[in-house]
This record gives sequence, structure tokens and C-alpha cells, in this order.
Amino acid sequence: MHETGPFSIPAIRDFVPEKLKPWIVIAIVIVFQLSGGVYLAAVGEMVGSTALMQEDIMMAGYASLVGMSLTFAIMFRLKFRFPPKTALLTCCIAIIICNLICMYTRSVPLLVSVCFISGFFRMWGTFECNSTVQLWITPKRDLSIFFCYIYLLVQSCLQLCGLFTVYTASWAKWEYMHWLIIGLLLLVMLVTMLIYRNYRTMPKLPLFGIDWLGAIMWGGILLCLIFICVYGEHYDWYESGYIRIATVGGAVLLLLNIWRASFIRHPFIALDTWRFKAVYQTFLLYIVVDILLAPSHLFEHIYMEGVLGYDSLNVISLNWIILLGTIVGSVFTYLTFARHKWCYRTMTVIAFMCITGYLLIFYFTIDYNLPKETLILPLFLRSFGYVIIAICFITALSRVPFRNFFEAVSVQAFVSAAFGGALGTAILGRVLNVVMKKNTILLGATLDHINPFANQLPVGQLYGALQQQALMVSMKELYGWLTMISLLCLFLFWLNESSVRPLHALHPRYRMIRKYIKHELRASMKQN
Repeated sequence: MHETGPFSIPAIRDFVPEKLKPWIVIAIVIVFQLSGGVYLAAVGEMVGSTALMQEDIMMAGYASLVGMSLTFAIMFRLKFRFPPKTALLTCCIAIIICNLICMYTRSVPLLVSVCFISGFFRMWGTFECNSTVQLWITPKRDLSIFFCYIYLLVQSCLQLCGLFTVYTASWAKWEYMHWLIIGLLLLVMLVTMLIYRNYRTMPKLPLFGIDWLGAIMWGGILLCLIFICVYGEHYDWYESGYIRIATVGGAVLLLLNIWRASFIRHPFIALDTWRFKAVYQTFLLYIVVDILLAPSHLFEHIYMEGVLGYDSLNVISLNWIILLGTIVGSVFTYLTFARHKWCYRTMTVIAFMCITGYLLIFYFTIDYNLPKETLILPLFLRSFGYVIIAICFITALSRVPFRNFFEAVSVQAFVSAAFGGALGTAILGRVLNVVMKKNTILLGATLDHINPFANQLPVGQLYGALQQQALMVSMKELYGWLTMISLLCLFLFWLNESSVRPLHALHPRYRMIRKYIKHELRASMKQN
């Protein structure tokens, strides 16, 4: 086996202690993860001060995730083309410019475009740092261990970013979050110029042969899909010409992209990538997971703010519970999945059991006077289960050949980061409107002149009470349906035990034991 020396980062100057170098890189990547174009935790404040619709801000936030997901397919090309110092300084400058534009622009197309670019550079800076410390985290390049670190970092920074944004907006105003990130990025630039040197691990590789047109087309497809999901309810779905145009445009771009990929030499996403079982299985399962977890984007905010009357500080304080679930889930996955090599099926079943528990608790406890402490367990289970699924699903892509691996990561990021949440929220939001109309009719059938309760209240107050009760009944009903879907998924996992190959079957130790047993059996048969 090829021996490697002690871990070092030659791109950082020698006066920095070797033990301190990885921690500096991790601190830099945390800044990149906290940065972005718009900060969705302050969407209410942004709507009030910019005169934009909530859908406009959400569209810009999702555009940032689209730009981020497209970066995976060309990450190594960027790393081999630019030295770390150049890459970090470029990303910092680009994100600072994007933050400045996002603060002051009132043009929705410009806001969406800038957020798209911001997501691209955010992911580039993140990958530059994470690839630097990969061998420090796992010298054997065990991806299951590395992805535990990745999702612990990403999901934790996501919750901390929401906390910082709301606390900053409450203390001052939402623009101060942008200035905070700009200050941190300027600090990163100063540190980079002081401790980094222009160092290349290999000769410069030009950016020739990248299908930039294919990347733009995939980005257009995702943006069309997200536009339909975000603006669908606002424009009354296919009664609007905007939604019809977005649907036709997305379908045409998809067909053109598939056609181009069938004959060009280096497509951005090769058609072979979609044929791997690990790719399409995790893609479809992520859609199911996003639908099951859609209440976290829709119901919880309506329930906590509209029914329980929590302000933004009380709502965002629950992020600490989600952060705790993320940390515990990452550590649990590291100990069981990465260290002890539990199989994919076992981890997926555990994750779906946590999601089922989250839905069940809300189904049985949702009420007008629910104590805040009751929300701790379901939110913990939700984040605990999701981080297990995220780590296991991206580790499953390690079965894909290296030539297609980063394309497969981009494909999974399309649904896990880009359009999955918007799709689940759109589906559940549409179903909620239909179910709420039905329940409003059923509950309002008895509110006539004969009902003594109806005669004692003004019409406006009576109608408000009816709408609130219909909302509560509808949310409880949909929590029940989602629980049944989650239980069905668990039942299918238990039936299909051979749907995924255990990770321990690939482990060299188990292969060696299996060969030893076969050898001993053959020897005993010859003796007999």
C-alpha cells in the first residue's frame, strides 16, 4: 500500500503551525456557508421594506441553491485550474458584490440572477476548503466519514445563519446581516492574503471541454420548475399564462438538453449518469422525503405564527433544537454507518421512523394551546432523521464510477438542495387549499340562524373562527395522510430487504473473512 506522509497544507505559509492550518480552513468554510445572496429567515422584513412579494424573495433564495447545485459537476476542473489563494479571493469578491447588489436592488430578474451567481461562488469556495482538509478528516478517503463532516457543517451553518439573521434583524434591520457577512468575507480575504501563497499541486488545467451551454440549460430547467412551484398558487396555476410559459419552456429545455447529451462529446450531465441505480433511486426517494417534510416549510410557520401567536424570535429559537438534532444525527451516523458499517437499508429505516414520529406527534398534539416545550421532540426527530438520510444517500453515490461521480452529486443536489423543497411545499400547499375549502363547507354547514352560538357573534368574528378551525382540522388531516405515506414507505423498506446492498459487503475485512471461510470449507471437503 502506498505510504503517505503526515498531513500538511502546502498552500498555507510555513509560519502557521501545522495543527492550526485545518482549523483556519474550517473557519473559512463556515464563513462561506453563512454567506449567500438573500437570507430567507428575514423574508418578512425584506417584503416590508423592499415592496417585493414573498414569492420574489423565495425565488431568489432558490436560485442561489440552483447555482450551488450546478457547481458540483465542474468542481475539480475549477480546483485544477486555479490555485487556492486565487479561488478564495475570487469567491470572496464575487459574494461581496452579490451581497451589495441584493441589499439595494428592487428588480426581481436582477435579484434572481445575482443570487444564482452567489450560490455558484459560495459552493466553489466551500469545495476549495473542504477538499483541502479531506485527508485530515479521513486519511483513508472514507466518504461515509467525510460526508458526516460535510452535512454536520452544512446543516449546522444553515440553522446558525437563520438564527443570526433573525437576531440581527430584530436588533437592527435585515440589511445588517449583509454587512456582517461582508465584514467576515473581508476578514477572510485579509487572512488569505497573509497566510496563503500561490501554490499548485499539479500543472494548470485549462477550462476547455466544459459544456457551459448544457449547464445554462440545466439551470434554466430548474429555475422554470421552481418558478412553477413558487408562483403557482399566486398566479392560480395553469389559469395563468406565466405558469404555462414556464412549463413549456422547461419541457423544451429538458428535451433539447437530453438530445444534445446524446451526441456531444462531453455533456454537462451525461445520460449514463441517470442510469445508475444509486442515482435514480436516491433522486426519487428525495422527492418522497421532501413531500413528507414539507410541513416544516408550510404548516409550522402558519401554525406557530398564526395560531400560537409566536413572534419571529420565538419561532427562530426552535432552530437550536433543530441544530441539536443535526449534531446528534451526524454523530450517530458517524458511529453506526461510518465506523460500524451499518447497511443503507437499516439507516434509511431509522431515518423514516424518525420522520414518521415527527408527523405522528404533530398529528396527535396539534392544538390551540400547545406548549412550546411540546415542539422540541418532533423538531429534533425531523432534523435527526433528515441528516441521516442526507449522509446515507450521498454516500450511496460512491458506487457510481468516478467519471460520473460529480455529475451524480449534481443530479442529487438538483432535488435535495434546489427544487425538492419547493416542489414538496407546492404540492402540500395546493392540497391544503383544497382540503381547507372542503372543511370550511362542512364546518360552516351548521352555522345558521338556528345555531345559538352563531347568533351571539358578529359575522366577521364568526367567519374568522370558522377559517381558523378549518385550518386546524385541515392540517391535522394532512399530517395524518403524510403519516400513512411514511408508514407505507417503512413497510416497503421492510418487504424489500435486498433493495440496497449493505455497506459492509464492500468492506475489505468482510471480503477477507469470506475468502478464509471458503478456503477452510474446501480444505475440509478435500480431507473428507
